Amino acid sequence: MTAAAQLAATTDSLGLTVDLALAGLTVGSAAALSGIGLVVCHRATGVLNIAQGAQAMAVAYLLRDLVVVRNWPVWPAVACCLLLVAPALGVLLDVLVYRPLQRRGAGPAETMVAGLGVFVLLIGVAVLLWGAAPLAGAPSPLGGAAIRLPGGHGLRPDTVAQLAAILLLGLTVFAATRWTRFGLRLRAVVDDRRLAALTGVDADRVSAAGWAFGTFTAGLVGIALAPYLLLDPYGLPLLVMETMAVAVAARLRSIPVAVATGLGLGIAQAELTRLRPSGQLLPLVEAVQSNLFVVALLATALLAGPRIGGEGTGEGTGAAPLAVRRTGDERGAGGGSGGSGGSGRLAGAVCLVLLLLPLGFRGNDLRSALLVPALALVLLSIVVVTGYGGQISLGQAGYAGLGALGTALLMSGRVPGVPPLPAAPALLIAVLATAPLGLLTGWPAIRRRGLALALVTFAVGTAMSRFVFQQPYATTGLVLDRPSFLAGDRAFYVAELLLLGLGLLTVRALHRGRLGRALTAMRDHEPGAVAAGVDVPGLKLLAFVAGAALAALGGGLIGLAGRAFDPAAFDPVRGLLWFAAVVVAGADSALAAVLAAALLIGLDAGTVAGVSAVAVGALAAAIGRLPGGLAAVPVPRRRPPPALPALPPSRLSLTGRRVRAAITTRQAGRVRKTGEDGAS
Repeated sequence: MTAAAQLAATTDSLGLTVDLALAGLTVGSAAALSGIGLVVCHRATGVLNIAQGAQAMAVAYLLRDLVVVRNWPVWPAVACCLLLVAPALGVLLDVLVYRPLQRRGAGPAETMVAGLGVFVLLIGVAVLLWGAAPLAGAPSPLGGAAIRLPGGHGLRPDTVAQLAAILLLGLTVFAATRWTRFGLRLRAVVDDRRLAALTGVDADRVSAAGWAFGTFTAGLVGIALAPYLLLDPYGLPLLVMETMAVAVAARLRSIPVAVATGLGLGIAQAELTRLRPSGQLLPLVEAVQSNLFVVALLATALLAGPRIGGEGTGEGTGAAPLAVRRTGDERGAGGGSGGSGGSGRLAGAVCLVLLLLPLGFRGNDLRSALLVPALALVLLSIVVVTGYGGQISLGQAGYAGLGALGTALLMSGRVPGVPPLPAAPALLIAVLATAPLGLLTGWPAIRRRGLALALVTFAVGTAMSRFVFQQPYATTGLVLDRPSFLAGDRAFYVAELLLLGLGLLTVRALHRGRLGRALTAMRDHEPGAVAAGVDVPGLKLLAFVAGAALAALGGGLIGLAGRAFDPAAFDPVRGLLWFAAVVVAGADSALAAVLAAALLIGLDAGTVAGVSAVAVGALAAAIGRLPGGLAAVPVPRRRPPPALPALPPSRLSLTGRRVRAAITTRQAGRVRKTGEDGAS
């Protein structure tokens, strides 16, 4: 190659690099905006806005509805969404959801569950209003030709606007927090809300302003991404949640670090498209190229350590408030592992009726009911990990997917060296192979708790979905069919009931005896359990391994019930819905897992898709007013007889003498009567 040809090739390569970097700024600037919103909201309220993705989705859907359906001009629609609807939504969430939690002094676990409730609720409302099918995105408010830069490179006007918004927001937040009285009040409220209120600071107003700003930035992210994506009520919130890597890298504190990380990841993701290896590495490289933010979220969550954003360790694991601790007959109200009081027997009877009722169904009703026992097994895994073990796990949908995919691969003969297997041994081997993979989330749980653990488990579940379930090399050519003696829906449902009964007995055994007491001690107060000699790391690993096995069994049954492997059935967003449903029903109740499964499947099958998400999301968002979930609702009991009023000692001694005198008189009367009868 001549020198001129080498120079031309170098120039072309440099030009391509610049073009890709400019294209990556579009996604990177949206991620940077997301990071700014998360950091500022956390600094203003002390809460990680885990529902930011759903808020961005809701604003994007509203913008499309105003512009495309109702024919509003673009700029008035944008102003309405960003300046009116988004801040009002933030204030509403603060008043109805987060303020009751702050006033009650709730821990990070309950606050995170409330955020998940908001997340699920907004998704359910979007599905009810606009449907679950993807829709074309809203038009960009800054359309037109690209801005030409030196060297012939082009930069989109909306990208320029996003970069300008990043600069403006960053400078505004810096100036407001450093040099204004509001910034001083904001720091005081975050450090100690009650002490700040005693000094005359209106903590509610400061918190409302923080939530209004957080939702405003979420709306900016939704409007920035809407022109380039199909609006999907499940996909768009998950995409925005992946950008939490930006805020986690900044430790929820530094805006410059969040901005630099967001822009850097966006540019790196665009530059990676130049890598086109040949052979079997190509699908893996393409998966990394399109899911770099997932990789970054997993890496930053693992490297962030046991604390994120100054999160305290608290007394326990941070998850204990999710499990209402009851004794005696009170345990029956929540189910425990079966309950011991009359209310426990009532809950067991209700579950039995719900599970036996589908045996009388036919057709589509019976086919829909096939998912109830299978999903109940998946939810039982959350009961074991979170309700009994006190560890927050948002990635159980990933293990359920591995159980379904493993069963399909073994039945299809896709595992090297293993011939095609029947359904029963394939399901058993898939469960046994998935159980040790619970260490993927169990091992990080040894040193992490609360929010840090939740992010790690969510990142692991999302990575499973993106790098395994959604890849053609893993899911093409699968065969997933039932054995001949279980081909009928009713016969298969009976087999599911038997496996569910086995799962309930296993969970009951985990919650009984010495092992159950050790799990409860670890959940309620981890340092105290360590001091008492409990093997806390081993118990955590056991909980995650048992949870992975139960989830894999339920996932395999979900696949066999539908006779196909559906990656959407194990989407990470559905995993968040399942977690919220278990918490709402009672995290430490095995029977509540069955009730939650029946609720999720029955509501959507009997009405329209999205109703179950709305119901579960509303209840989870109200966790501040309903601590412990539905299991904590007091059960009406027969009122005891009124207690006798207390008497002073002098009256008490006088009453005692009168009672003794009355007894003596009665005895003397009976003696005289007996004597008279004898004489006669």
